[in-house]
Amino acid sequence: MVKMRRRRKKKKKKKKEKKEDEEEEDMKDNRKKNNKKQNHQKKMLKQPYKTKNRRIKNMRYTKRRRILFTLGGKWSTCTSRMARCKHGITLVYEIVVPVLKYCDHLHGKWFFTEVRAIFSRRYLLQNVAIEIFLASRTSIMFAFPDQSTVKKVIKALPRVGVGIKYGIPQTRRASMMSARQLMRNSNMTQKWQRREISNFEYLMFLNTIAGRTYNDLNQYPVFPWVLTNYESKELDLSVPSNYRDLSKPIGALNPSRRAYFEERYNSWDHSESPPFHFGTHYSTAAFVLNWLIRVEPFTTMFLALQGGKFDHPNRLFSSIAMSWKNCQRDTSDVKELIPEFFFLPEILVNSNRYCLGQQEDGTAVGDIELPPWASSPEEFIRINRMALESEFVSCQLHQWIDLIFGYKQRGPEAVRASNVFYYLTYEGSIDMDSITDPVMREAIEDQIRNFGQTPSQLLLEPHPPRSSAMHLSPMMFSSVPEDICMNMKFPSNSPICHISANTYPQLPLPSVVTVTSNQQFAVNRWNSNYAASVQSPSYAETPSNQTTNHPLTMDPVLLQTSNNNNNALRRHLGDNFSQKLRIRSNCFVTTVDSRFLIAAGFWDNSFRVFSTDTAKIVQIVFGHYGVVTCLSRSECNITSDCYIASGSADCTVLLWHWNARSQTIVGEAPEVPTPRATLTGHQQPLAALVISAELGLVVSGSIAGPVLVHTTFGDLLRCLEAPMGFVSPENIAMSREGVIVVNYERGNIAAFTINGKRLRHESHNDNLQCLLLSRDGEYLMTGGDKGIVEVWRTFNLALLYAFPSCESSVRSLALSHDQKFLLAGLANGSIVMFHIDFNRWHHEFQQRY
Repeated sequence: MVKMRRRRKKKKKKKKEKKEDEEEEDMKDNRKKNNKKQNHQKKMLKQPYKTKNRRIKNMRYTKRRRILFTLGGKWSTCTSRMARCKHGITLVYEIVVPVLKYCDHLHGKWFFTEVRAIFSRRYLLQNVAIEIFLASRTSIMFAFPDQSTVKKVIKALPRVGVGIKYGIPQTRRASMMSARQLMRNSNMTQKWQRREISNFEYLMFLNTIAGRTYNDLNQYPVFPWVLTNYESKELDLSVPSNYRDLSKPIGALNPSRRAYFEERYNSWDHSESPPFHFGTHYSTAAFVLNWLIRVEPFTTMFLALQGGKFDHPNRLFSSIAMSWKNCQRDTSDVKELIPEFFFLPEILVNSNRYCLGQQEDGTAVGDIELPPWASSPEEFIRINRMALESEFVSCQLHQWIDLIFGYKQRGPEAVRASNVFYYLTYEGSIDMDSITDPVMREAIEDQIRNFGQTPSQLLLEPHPPRSSAMHLSPMMFSSVPEDICMNMKFPSNSPICHISANTYPQLPLPSVVTVTSNQQFAVNRWNSNYAASVQSPSYAETPSNQTTNHPLTMDPVLLQTSNNNNNALRRHLGDNFSQKLRIRSNCFVTTVDSRFLIAAGFWDNSFRVFSTDTAKIVQIVFGHYGVVTCLSRSECNITSDCYIASGSADCTVLLWHWNARSQTIVGEAPEVPTPRATLTGHQQPLAALVISAELGLVVSGSIAGPVLVHTTFGDLLRCLEAPMGFVSPENIAMSREGVIVVNYERGNIAAFTINGKRLRHESHNDNLQCLLLSRDGEYLMTGGDKGIVEVWRTFNLALLYAFPSCESSVRSLALSHDQKFLLAGLANGSIVMFHIDFNRWHHEFQQRY
């Protein structure tokens, strides 16, 4: 028995030793494998990746199959597959291919949260590019080797479609739609026909979906010449002969020149290329740079194109009249205009004093020679824009659209319209992938790059015309209704210091929010059906209950406050306001749907978000070191985010992001709101400010201080120089076109351009308390201590009309969404509503009134 036990122990011992030996050998093998792997990884980490981009340095592969590199002195990483990374848009393939060729010339980063729209684009007439529009109102364009890469990139980017402006669902499929599909699925043509958008806005839409972009000079947006008279001392926009015939291309307006082009087309006998009317194009990079030669960065681009020198002075853009004449007589000049001719007077001024040489007659080339009927570049741009929006242009603009974007762009209709260009300007005319000869391919690319590209064709049938103003509003030219529509008195008798008219019919509850000086607010209900009964009384029976048919009904909660103190609390903002601050209209803003009211002026240096339903505080936002003295909200629609700007006694302006989904002000941290930017430059407490997300600008004024213009990123652009004796800004308004109106103390008003040029200033005999601009910025409305609401023309500050005097001073103003009603808040606690029709001061309709 003992021997048996010993044998068993020996066997167990041998097995154990054998197992340990095997484990030892396995460990040695594993060590060898790990050492080999580590040596390979170290070798890979030391091996740099070659790229043409000199800013990308120290590139390595990390252990987790990530690419590590420095860009502009900052370390960045991205995965080896196409991915979204915190540094913005990463466009890479797997490591086994040279993926970082897509990062050549990389110069910035863009957050996915900033992306608002993505469009497919062409580059050299090939569908291999995308353009990304950002919340900062800028865009970036990427070109890729092939269309399959474009699809992969779009699938990796946020699902934003082509934005929310065109009525197209925000899907990735929308971003990959062709130009014709975008045209078919959008609602912009119907909006243009109903005159809900202007001619300028519609042309910009067509250019955008047709592939025209500011990021490619070869595909710059195209606009038409609209006037023909550049020699008279006065220009009458009601005379048809002053307008161009938009049914013909620019090269066919002159009959003799059209005959020359048609003869060339009919006698063409070259078999290598099809016949054409025009060998040059209406839009090329050289033409665009010639129009914009006086403003940077286009001056530098022009010099680069010309080998470091300006072109011959006789060929430079120097005169409006001469450029128009050349388009009528020169067989090599058929160029159209660019959008800047309708909004940017700076292109007509040689503000940088470039030495552009002298013409053959000895005349120095400097500022653009304007027509006699324009006394300044600003006036020329304004009149040219008025002509673009005139009835004469509106009724025939669809014919020009047919030539540039529509069914007359190519094919038999283009031949009949004398509108055929060289074949390499058209999309699909040649297959670049089939060209194997590099010399031939380069020659064709140079031809496409330098001699024009025709926009994508949007329509294969005639474009519908625009509806006339008389057809849309037959009662527009009938007898003018009474100025005063209604008067509504609040029981508190406290001055109405703020009015917000959120009257869009799409809202669940269209309303007018008012705030009084005793911190009481009201959500008054708007009657969306009232306008029809007022404007068209002949088409409807008189209501039996006519006395209750009012456009505005007082907040029902306020009507019950006399019997219930709880209801009074539901409409009160509390007693925490600073006693040092005078409550004014710009101390409050509301959201578009009237659900939230944002108030400034609290003693703890905060501003607060209130629910208008319960008056409860939804959010308290801290950020300033002084009392918040004024607020402003950027323009937005019902469902979009917006900016909130706050000015303070600490002399700073903070920019905040209002999130429409969470209905709060948000920041980088999930719970604590933080400002997007801090704007500095003032040395006194802020008195007024206005913000425009569309323009990307913030204009602010301080007590007895300057008016400063910042970008929404916080960069200080310029100071608006006040006229002599205009000391302290009190109210500021800014139009979508960039006209800034500043109300200084004691009724002084000044108007400036977006780039700081003072257009006009006036001293009024009333101490103005509030001002308001119409949607297009053409008209200014003011109210003051005398209780008179007046209408001015913004451009020249000419007084157009004064409404009947009110019972007390006017403290606040607001316009309804359709701009048919003007609401004035009075110091005696009343709201007076006026009928307003801007057509009565329009140059085309004045004789109707």
